[in-house]
Amino acid sequence: MRNVIISLCAVLFGLIGGAILMAATGHDPIQGYKYLFQGGLKNPSRFGDTLATGTPLIFTGLSVAFAFRTGLFNIGAAGQMLFGGFCATVVGLNVDTARPLLLAMMILAAILGGAVWAFIPGLLKARFNVHEVVSTIMMNWIAYWTIYYAVPAYLKAESVETESRLLPDKATLKSAFLSDMFGGSYINLGLFIAVIAVLIIAFVINKTTLGYELKAVGYNRHSAEYAGIPVNRSIITSMLISGALAGLGGLAQYAGNGANIQIGVLPSQGYDGIAVSLLGANSPLGVLISALFFGLLYSGRGFMNAMTEIPPEIADSIIAIIIYFAATSVLMNRLITWLINRRRTAAAKGGPVSGKENA
Repeated sequence: MRNVIISLCAVLFGLIGGAILMAATGHDPIQGYKYLFQGGLKNPSRFGDTLATGTPLIFTGLSVAFAFRTGLFNIGAAGQMLFGGFCATVVGLNVDTARPLLLAMMILAAILGGAVWAFIPGLLKARFNVHEVVSTIMMNWIAYWTIYYAVPAYLKAESVETESRLLPDKATLKSAFLSDMFGGSYINLGLFIAVIAVLIIAFVINKTTLGYELKAVGYNRHSAEYAGIPVNRSIITSMLISGALAGLGGLAQYAGNGANIQIGVLPSQGYDGIAVSLLGANSPLGVLISALFFGLLYSGRGFMNAMTEIPPEIADSIIAIIIYFAATSVLMNRLITWLINRRRTAAAKGGPVSGKENA
């Protein structure tokens, strides 16, 4: 419950900060927020686009949150997402089979691609105690340059040098039924895969021996080792699962929200996943809600800018403020504890909660 309060406070402070910025730049905050939320929720089409925008963030947020829960800071979700999406694209462009089997193969390719890209930092951490922040950042740029040269060499579109060929319809997560239901939006099957991933990760973390061992290693590596838990194996396993989730984010982005992969772009959703995880208190359900909220902000900022001339960077600033307060959850937790204790002390004395009474 306390984590929920902290997250809500972070959102509230972010919205207040955004309102101050709007007012400082000569704009009406009420109108700004009106059009911001309308941009993501006004009609079924915009709501569907919000869900689609939030889908890759669910995967990257889960990726970062799972690593956090097991004592690791996976800042390499961007590279894992990129390489997982690349692997899925390779399968989609080169395998000709029935759609259900093809999509299953693409899902598997995305999982393996992301897991492989996370395996190296996990191995370096387990065997040589190389900090995962350093190694995952480096792997991000290795993925960037690998795709930069591999796409033009093997998957290049006929008339465009900077992107791959378009995936055929049967090799995408697009669904005419879903799109029609949401007024022609680009919502796709990736959302359902994301919800399934949330449920699976919640079960693994909270209901399995594997989840207990991984959390134990995260809480105290030396105590877990003393208790007989294979620490090195747990670190590698955690990174593999984290990378696999990010790889599925690549599938959702490049075969769901889009239909090809471009070079020269490191997906921002990988870094946004850190914010999603922090705001969601590193819990699977919290990540789901947080990702959809961020999807709303991203979907609505363009509409807000078009209707009010408020720069879309204001929405980015709101997100940054939310991240700041979510990241300082320890301080917010202490503040909440202090307020609760202050109220209890006043109640025990039978007096009102005030500075003079407590003095």
